[in-house]
Amino acid sequence: MKKTSSKYMALPKGVSEARFDEAIKKFQAALGAEHVLTSLEHIKPYNKIMMSVPDEQHTPSAVLMATSVEQVQAVVKVCNEYKIPVWTISTGRNFGYGSAAPVKRGQIVLDLHKMNKIIHIDPELCTALVEPGVTYQQLYDYIEDNKLPLMLSFSAPSAIAGPVGNTMDRGVGYTPYGEHFLMQCGMELVLANGDVYRTGMGGVKGDKAWQVFKWGYGPTLDGMFTQSNYGICTKMGFWLMPKPPVFKPFEIKFDNEADINEIVEMLRPLRIANIIPNAVVIAGTLWEAATCGVRRSDYTTAPGATPESVLAQIRKDKHLGAWNVYCALYGSPEQVEVNWKIVTETIKRAGKGKIVTQEEAGDTQPFKYRAQLMSGVPNLQEFGLYNWRGGGGSMWFAPVSQARGSECDAQFGLAKSILNKHGLDYVGEFIVGWRDMHHVIDVLYDRSSEEETQRANACFAELLDEFEKRGYAVYRVNTAFQERVANSYGPVKRRLERTLKRALDPNGILSPGKCGIDI
Repeated sequence: MKKTSSKYMALPKGVSEARFDEAIKKFQAALGAEHVLTSLEHIKPYNKIMMSVPDEQHTPSAVLMATSVEQVQAVVKVCNEYKIPVWTISTGRNFGYGSAAPVKRGQIVLDLHKMNKIIHIDPELCTALVEPGVTYQQLYDYIEDNKLPLMLSFSAPSAIAGPVGNTMDRGVGYTPYGEHFLMQCGMELVLANGDVYRTGMGGVKGDKAWQVFKWGYGPTLDGMFTQSNYGICTKMGFWLMPKPPVFKPFEIKFDNEADINEIVEMLRPLRIANIIPNAVVIAGTLWEAATCGVRRSDYTTAPGATPESVLAQIRKDKHLGAWNVYCALYGSPEQVEVNWKIVTETIKRAGKGKIVTQEEAGDTQPFKYRAQLMSGVPNLQEFGLYNWRGGGGSMWFAPVSQARGSECDAQFGLAKSILNKHGLDYVGEFIVGWRDMHHVIDVLYDRSSEEETQRANACFAELLDEFEKRGYAVYRVNTAFQERVANSYGPVKRRLERTLKRALDPNGILSPGKCGIDI
């Protein structure tokens, strides 16, 4: 931790300690002293990162815990008065993309996890309205306790993450409702000037259609507030999937890495036609091995990338494919029967790929946790990834492409060669959307080793550069590389974002630097 003569771990840029003292007193008056944290003991958890940069680059100056919209408004008022930047989090569990730490040193963290009310769930219209601190586990428990015929969709670290944070960052899940921003319907936001703005139908007094009709009247602005810093989301509505009578998860194992082209070509028509209605995962060997408890040290302690011979042995020992494809069918018995016939005949025509049903897999991992994700049951199994190499280093690299076999083949080859060049392993999966492909790679490394951390940093930068040269850009990135990625999308977009920022937040107090946006 960087040493400082101040009593604070860090200070906001351009704010003296005396001025910051004044602001802290006003925060305490607004929130209560117990909700304003400044000590090392309380700040440290918010400073924990897995990125390949020093902790002190992301050290917050304080942590504020708001419990109401009015308190968020009070925080914004003080921040404007003292020109103090505030970095907002909901649960702060976005580990591969930066965790709870602010993008820049000295920013205050506004932690909204205590705003955790499930405001309502409508089991007939299949809608929900929640505060930012609500977790998927909390929602799941509510649905189960009340025996509601509904199903959730969430990202892999589901039990401790929440729908507001995930949707605001445009995350994805593994069910037919897996494109989470598409399923969002209505936001409440505190703007930089303290105004409370409701998107869609939410601004109409007495309206009851806020969670069922996305568009409202005039410009639709919901998307502007995702992956941005134009407002603080304090409520979000979204759609829930009716729980189907039949849920049929299955896996298809493929023996060779070269099969990726044929796998995608086989799956794409089934996804576009909604024969397979959920986001299909195509997971590589090491992704699946790590999530079912395998550590690299179980097989080798040699430096560098894991040899192909070791990968082959892991596949044999753990009954894994080079690619492990996870899908599910949903609906009535008749629907599932018809679609299952189409799927099995398609795989049979392909002449490769072994189908594994739930009856055959039983409770074995990783099939069990994959089935849970596809059926809306929260779990934390995927955190096993962080044990593959150990050492606490993880950065998610997530380029997007068309759902074409040739595109995925090219991305896989490029990614693996760059990772191996830097002595790291390809630990990745493809997620097949309706027409797009999310390629998710976990750059895992030992953060306790300075040399390996430097290699990981160089590796991540090279991945960004080389993929961009070929027309691929990422759809999310950790806070250390957000400025770099923002440049990938061109100067016109950047100028427009800054114009909006200056208009909505002239003092630049809301999460400056998030997604590269600043005044």
